[in-house]
Amino acid sequence: MKLRSMICVVFLLAGVVSGAQNPAKAPRPLEQTLLTCEKNLIEAKKKDDAAFFKRTLSAEFSLVGVDGVLLQGQEAAGNLGDSDLVELTPYDMKVVTVSDDAAIVTYDAIVRQKPEEDQGPPPRYQHFSSVWVKQGGEWKLKFHQATAAHWGDW
Repeated sequence: MKLRSMICVVFLLAGVVSGAQNPAKAPRPLEQTLLTCEKNLIEAKKKDDAAFFKRTLSAEFSLVGVDGVLLQGQEAAGNLGDSDLVELTPYDMKVVTVSDDAAIVTYDAIVRQKPEEDQGPPPRYQHFSSVWVKQGGEWKLKFHQATAAHWGDW
């Protein structure tokens, strides 16, 4: 019984020491800036904020919707917002830095939208990817993609 207790204590201490050596990494300033850009985009999508899109999207903006269709230019910008969103809750956000002037933000999200007349709601779980580029000292959204994420059986 003492040996079992000692083994438990050793494993407990090993876990504490391991956790202390690998604390959660705080985002660097560049990562934090891009996470803020993406969170602002999410809020603008919920409100269908055309003014935000006009000042934030790059001139070469393109979008791949959850249906897999590539849209470019004004058509892409017009499809980015969705005032019919009931919920868009991101989680597990990550920044992949390409350079000081380019990065990719990826995350999963819970999406709830009012169903359209002839269609059901879009996939509830989606994965989003955004490419941000620094142009003229400001971060601009160049590309955005929504991909259905499957959870469970079909």
